[in-house]
Amino acid sequence: MVVDVARVSSEPPEFRPARHPLRGLLGDRWAMTGGAIVLFFIVLAVAAPLLSSIEGHDPYTYDTKALNDSGQPLGFGGGIGGSHWFGVEPVTGRDLFAVVVHGARTSLLVGFAATVMAVLIGVLAGLTAGYFGGWYDQVMSRIIDVLFGFPWLVFVIAIGAIAPAGFPKQLLVILVIGLFGWPSIARVVRSQTLALKRRTFVVASAALGAGPAHQLRRQYLPNLWSTIIVYATITVPGMIGAEAALSFLGVGVPPPTPAWGRSIGEAVSWVQTDPMFLVFPGAALFLVTFAFNLFGDGLRDALDPRTRR
Repeated sequence: MVVDVARVSSEPPEFRPARHPLRGLLGDRWAMTGGAIVLFFIVLAVAAPLLSSIEGHDPYTYDTKALNDSGQPLGFGGGIGGSHWFGVEPVTGRDLFAVVVHGARTSLLVGFAATVMAVLIGVLAGLTAGYFGGWYDQVMSRIIDVLFGFPWLVFVIAIGAIAPAGFPKQLLVILVIGLFGWPSIARVVRSQTLALKRRTFVVASAALGAGPAHQLRRQYLPNLWSTIIVYATITVPGMIGAEAALSFLGVGVPPPTPAWGRSIGEAVSWVQTDPMFLVFPGAALFLVTFAFNLFGDGLRDALDPRTRR
């Protein structure tokens, strides 16, 4: 058989268009599962007052009738029943379902607010350091290195001790976590900015006389959005975990405000006699952080040009 080499070589290669990022994300079952769980917890947090009112309890009322003389919940599974869907807290008798759903508000609010703050500071610091370079880049890089090694937990405990009594502790937690959470995204954005500086369209824009504001707004930020969105998504669970850790140590959101971390910390001493006190807030914290990580990984893969074919 004779092959027409000229004909074969003249045929254009098969063109396979890149998948749209949304199609790639929708096709990832794990990412969609994580997104559905995240959406579920957001709805749970928004509807927390309605859900707790349907059950008939709020997270602040003590129900000593549901406890025995030693402060342990009466009945099966820590008092689980028609009146208390998740049972009650030992000693206080507070409804655990109301505590968990209202605790979702605390964790998600702190997680989202601290992430927004960290992303804004990190993007500004990383973008300007990578763009301007020189002594400014050197100073910013050293600040980032110092913050990476700074014992922020000790600092938070000290700040909590000297903060004014009237200062909202929830706002203090957001500020501290956000201020110590931006160095990692700043380092990523800086490296991406340095790579963009060598791209042809950026060099051509500078040669045509475009100023820094125009370049940062029109050339750099549009090419950094995917990185910023993905990093913000995978930062949220870390912020939620940080708030839970602070509440676990007793320096986070003060009682009686519901918080998963504080409930887990209090449940540790009751795990032998009332394991459900630990199971429900612990499962909620695990599910929401795991779901954010699943969704963030899927979003990263969908927005990565190397995986969109």
